[in-house]
Amino acid sequence: MKRDLFDALQNARAERRAVAVITGIDNGEQRMISRTGAGNDLLAGVLDVAFRFDQSGVHGDQFVHVYNPPLRLVIIGAVHIAQGVIPMALQAGYDISVIDPRGAFATGARFPDVALHVEWPDEILPKLGLDGRTAFLALTHDPKIDDPALALALKSEAFYIGALGSKKTQGSRVDRLRAQGFDDAQLARIHGPIGLAIGAKGAAEIAISIMAEMTKTLRLGD
Repeated sequence: MKRDLFDALQNARAERRAVAVITGIDNGEQRMISRTGAGNDLLAGVLDVAFRFDQSGVHGDQFVHVYNPPLRLVIIGAVHIAQGVIPMALQAGYDISVIDPRGAFATGARFPDVALHVEWPDEILPKLGLDGRTAFLALTHDPKIDDPALALALKSEAFYIGALGSKKTQGSRVDRLRAQGFDDAQLARIHGPIGLAIGAKGAAEIAISIMAEMTKTLRLGD
């Protein structure tokens, strides 16, 4: 790999930009393409699948090496459902941050091995950033905490946005966010009620449904 390509690759990885390096098997020529620019490439279909499934491989006379940023999960609410989601998300390779200004909930004893933030979401989220490899869950069921966080998530590139609550709760939530200026297309990004409709009961099963929906969105899109 030539030095300029190596430097560009390192910069992309430092900036959490998804890129692929395409190498000609016969001639060794290499080029780098970003996920955002892959749609117009001759290998657009191949690259779409490669990026979505983190799948490098040979395609004809080209080798496509995918460099996706690590997956991240940002959870608003140090609640029981979060405790159910986190072990599965860790197994799936997510770096996890839990945000809850209620210090009694966000403790290391209840949430070991994850980054805990006791600030209000609108204070810490701009520092953390929400990009295209980040999933976002709003789980507190408290509009004072969830709504500002959801507003920031809707302005981001997060690949998944989920919010806990019934259909009635989701309707009220959407009305409040619409009053802030979000349109129907933006609001449709919120998965609410959260999780795949598998008849889940209790925190553990709801956590399973959330992870299933996150995975479906990551790999197959909405």
